[in-house]
Amino acid sequence: MDVSVQTARTPLARLLQQRRGRWLAGLAVAVILLILLWLAWWLAYARFYESTDDAYVAGDLVNVMPQVSGTVVSIGADETDRVEAGQELVRLDATDARIALQDAEEQLARTVRQTRTVFATRDQLQAVVDQRLADLARAQADYGRRRNLTASGAVSGEELGHAEDALKAARDALVAAQKNLAASSALVGRTGVADNPDVRAAATQVERAWLALVRTSVRAPVSGYLARRSVQLGERIAPGAPLMSIVPLGRLWIEANFREVQLRRMRIGQETRVVADLYGGHVTFHGRVEGLGLGTGSAFALLPAQNATGNWIKVVQRVPVRIALDPQELASHPLRIGLSTVVKVDVRDDSGAQLAQRPPQQPVLATQAYDIDRSEIRTRIADIIEQNVAESAAPAAR
Repeated sequence: MDVSVQTARTPLARLLQQRRGRWLAGLAVAVILLILLWLAWWLAYARFYESTDDAYVAGDLVNVMPQVSGTVVSIGADETDRVEAGQELVRLDATDARIALQDAEEQLARTVRQTRTVFATRDQLQAVVDQRLADLARAQADYGRRRNLTASGAVSGEELGHAEDALKAARDALVAAQKNLAASSALVGRTGVADNPDVRAAATQVERAWLALVRTSVRAPVSGYLARRSVQLGERIAPGAPLMSIVPLGRLWIEANFREVQLRRMRIGQETRVVADLYGGHVTFHGRVEGLGLGTGSAFALLPAQNATGNWIKVVQRVPVRIALDPQELASHPLRIGLSTVVKVDVRDDSGAQLAQRPPQQPVLATQAYDIDRSEIRTRIADIIEQNVAESAAPAAR
């Protein structure tokens, strides 16, 4: 009976063995086909691209800082709000600034009056010099007449000596008057009241006090979205203290960290495709390589790696690559700083440069929010000078 069972199992074992062989052969063929397909895909497409998922959205974080000290009395925007360049974000108590401006204006008025007095003194000393010149001419004439009459005996020698003494006194008085005039003229030079150095210095103080008053209104340097606010109402702040941060979402880029072996054919200007985890594969951002980092992440770390040790292990380094994005795509699908992305770079055209060949032709970022029109205070300064010059000259005219 054992022989019959063994005889019956032999064809079944052979059938199973044949099927197993066919399955293994089919599996081997499938694996070979997959390898061939992967090889063909790599040769035709994949070898021309370098990709990484170690990539994140980066952007400018513009800090809003005051230029003067003061107490916060108003906050004009909060986090996630849209702000425009030049919009008031924080207002400081301006009481001290107004008092300082008033004091500077009064000092300017006093300086104008004092300067006008110096000019009047110069004019007075000029009149004294003219008078001394007339006295000298009269003394010279008297001395000449008496000297001519001395020979005939009509004038005594004593009288001639008195005339000579009067002539010397007139000359000395003229020299003293001329020196006083020179000293007064040195104070005013060849300027007028408005362009006198003392008046201009006082006018500068008025303008500086006015600027301090204007700067109690802290304005946004750029347009964007408020990302972080640290200032609170009633807080006493100092110049340069960060109050809040603005992110211009129209100016974002990708910091893609590629392995050092992937940079062999990477060049500036190569086209890229970026997929953000925020939108998934439904949205693809198009960009280009804007620059390759000049050092690895470990080289710029706070605590750089110390490789000169006995237990050194080689680690593949990564280099940040900056990817510029299309502004229109950013406008239609906004990103946020720090989001994760997947970057794929087309490296087929490797004729470009690895480093920038010339410096930027325009500023990377610029703002006109701090450009203040000073025509208002300059008109005010001119009015103060004109009023005090007229008031000082009126008594002299009477």
